[in-house]
Amino acid sequence: MESKQIEGNKGRMALGISKTVSFMPTIIDAFETSDPARTIQPLAEKIRKETGAEFVVIGNKEGIRYSHPLPSKIGKKMTGGDNVWAIKEAEYYVSKAKGSLGPSIRGKSPILNNRGEVIGIVSVGFLLEDVQEQILTSIFKVLLVSLFALLLSFIGSILLGRNIRKDTLGLEPYEIAALYKEKNAVLHGVKEGILAINKEGYITMMNQPAKRLLHIQRSVRNSKVDGLFPSEYLYEVLKTGNAQEDKEMVWGDKTVIVNCTPLFDDKEVSGVVASFRDKTEIQQMVNTISEVNRYSEDLRAQTHEFTNKLYVLSGLLQLGEYEDAIDMIQKETKVLQVQNSVVFNQIQDSKIQAILLGKLGKASEKKIEFVISPDSDLETLPSHLNLSNLIVIIGNIIDNAFEAVSGLDFPKVQFFTTDIGSDIIFEISDNGEGIDEKEISLLFDRGFSSKKGDLPRGYGLSNAEEAAVKMNGMIEVHSNPESGTVFTVYLPKEYKRS
Repeated sequence: MESKQIEGNKGRMALGISKTVSFMPTIIDAFETSDPARTIQPLAEKIRKETGAEFVVIGNKEGIRYSHPLPSKIGKKMTGGDNVWAIKEAEYYVSKAKGSLGPSIRGKSPILNNRGEVIGIVSVGFLLEDVQEQILTSIFKVLLVSLFALLLSFIGSILLGRNIRKDTLGLEPYEIAALYKEKNAVLHGVKEGILAINKEGYITMMNQPAKRLLHIQRSVRNSKVDGLFPSEYLYEVLKTGNAQEDKEMVWGDKTVIVNCTPLFDDKEVSGVVASFRDKTEIQQMVNTISEVNRYSEDLRAQTHEFTNKLYVLSGLLQLGEYEDAIDMIQKETKVLQVQNSVVFNQIQDSKIQAILLGKLGKASEKKIEFVISPDSDLETLPSHLNLSNLIVIIGNIIDNAFEAVSGLDFPKVQFFTTDIGSDIIFEISDNGEGIDEKEISLLFDRGFSSKKGDLPRGYGLSNAEEAAVKMNGMIEVHSNPESGTVFTVYLPKEYKRS
């Protein structure tokens, strides 16, 4: 490209000079004299030196030279064979030919008299050897600039590469692509919900399990985390830079356990990654297993109690104390009839019946008077009041009442239920020592217990309250040192999903 450009420029320059010379009046008038070379030669040489051309040769229409850089060539015929179009056709053009000075690029122009007749020709040329040298010089400069630019780009690419490798932790592009695919597979393959936020609190990533746990159907990328997820722990980690581990919270209809880990960028917190899992099913299963164990204990206590009574009856019969035996049977029958009449005739729900029968056996073994109020009246419970939650609520409160009256001379626990109105009400009262007014507000805090001992305590009432809240219910506590404690549970008949 550079070679063609230089050759074209030289050709155009040669043609321009030759045109200018061909129109000079002094040149045209010299052809009318007896010795044109005398006038033309000095002028042509001056033009040649001023323009830098290799030669400026002027000849007549027969091609006889009137000027030449070598004076000995004047009067001789022009060589190259490229004068035909200028002399015969009066054309202006650029040509390449080998002349007396060597191969050259020439600009050819005809010389016309006042009548428009061709009387001569101007040939201005640059040697191809000089043109090639100029091309090489120009290309050498271009190469130097190119090599310098290449060197700069090479150094720049090394520095840029180092900077990029620093940002990518030294990983190659294919390694980054592999890690990205693995990350997506892991994020969407784990059962735990995972989300990440930046330091402004906008979500940068959330996997599918997280969307399922939080009931989110749309894309939440670049959305504020507030209202989509419990954000107080996330903002606390953003502020302090300290991780939060195994934080338990209720969100919607689920209990979730959250772990928050800060992300650092140049020792500053740039975001937070939170992983969370659903504890609801696990908690329900643990609570159910716990209550099943209690039922087993209650049934064992009931079996043990009746076994003792059978031994007493056997002894009375063997001793011939038939009246005492009959009296004992009648008393037991009367008690069972009263209890069973309330349980089976006034309480229609089989789940509550099962719970109460188990607790009756346990109370009998512990020598606690467990009274089911004859005023109780309960129809079959709605489907949203499931067995596991009822076991947690009623079972824990009754067991707490049993513990409250144990050791008294006349321990008594009373159970009452009714479904009159829009709520289903369960009331469990005891004649224990009551609860200190300062401790009532702490009863449902996880881990709090007013009882002493080595066994872990303080979880029963906390679980009971959580189960009640899940069913949109509530638990009230009233206590008096003189009359004992009353727990009242309110569960709405219609469940409204929050």
